[in-house]
Amino acid sequence: MAQARIKGVLSPVVTPFKADLSPDTSRFIAHCKWLVSQDCGLAVFGTNSEANSMAADERMALLDAVVGAGVDPVRMMPGTGACSLTETVKVTAHATKLGVSGVLMLPPFYYKGVSDEGLFRHFSEVVQRVGDSRLRIYLYHIPPVAQVPITHTLVERLLKAYPQQIAGMKDSSDDWPHTKSMIDAFAKEGFDVFSGNEKPLVENVTLGGAGCISATANINPGAIAETYRSVGKPQADALQKKINDVRAVMQGYVMIPAMKYVIAHYGADQAWNKVRPPLVEVSEEQGRDSIAKLEALGFTMPGLRQAMARAAE
Repeated sequence: MAQARIKGVLSPVVTPFKADLSPDTSRFIAHCKWLVSQDCGLAVFGTNSEANSMAADERMALLDAVVGAGVDPVRMMPGTGACSLTETVKVTAHATKLGVSGVLMLPPFYYKGVSDEGLFRHFSEVVQRVGDSRLRIYLYHIPPVAQVPITHTLVERLLKAYPQQIAGMKDSSDDWPHTKSMIDAFAKEGFDVFSGNEKPLVENVTLGGAGCISATANINPGAIAETYRSVGKPQADALQKKINDVRAVMQGYVMIPAMKYVIAHYGADQAWNKVRPPLVEVSEEQGRDSIAKLEALGFTMPGLRQAMARAAE
């Protein structure tokens, strides 16, 4: 029986680091388990995971550890894209063999202005080299960062060539008309479009999208998941406003270190503040400011402190 497609709310899980900047496996597992307990899927090794500051072997070892700790790989969409074709294939094959629902794949982003033909060849090579019928690829469109877009023409060609393997997209353009255009063009073909943040979540799902993969799901997973479940119900718009208010606070800071500060605060675990260079921590003033603004909204992270305490045992 074919596995059901992953949908709903996913978090690009932030990666904790030890003092020597190596990944902190126990804290990572604890955070993943807490997110799942809040009805949130795991887009580990996304942008907010600092994945592009990590080696392929580090990502694969963390993925092995999370699955080995009992987290269901069906709840996962790990990021496997890299500039290197061979690295992309290596991590993608590894994740697929573990039974993940799909992989989130950046285009090779170092060279700018590349053609759709070049990008098609890259994704085609990945599909053929992995050679696994379970492979499901979610294309990662993030032009503000990668500066290499995933166009409608490329999606159309990939779907025609690999209708089973090309499963959907995360659209992090922060351009709702563009996201909607992808839903309108391809959702009826079974191409699942996730918004790159929760701001248009209700509208996304109402129009046939699959949900959202959002940075702030790291700190507000339960409320975002509740909003997803509320689509079509009277409370949906009010819930959407509440999660948008939390996101508006976090967008006032550099997102990755700011989220780590929030996790450190609500989890009572200052080790979470560590980031890998070239990122730097938020200042204590910024951190306290973010907490004050969140608390003014009645923000909480239920169960996080207990999850982090178990990780420290």
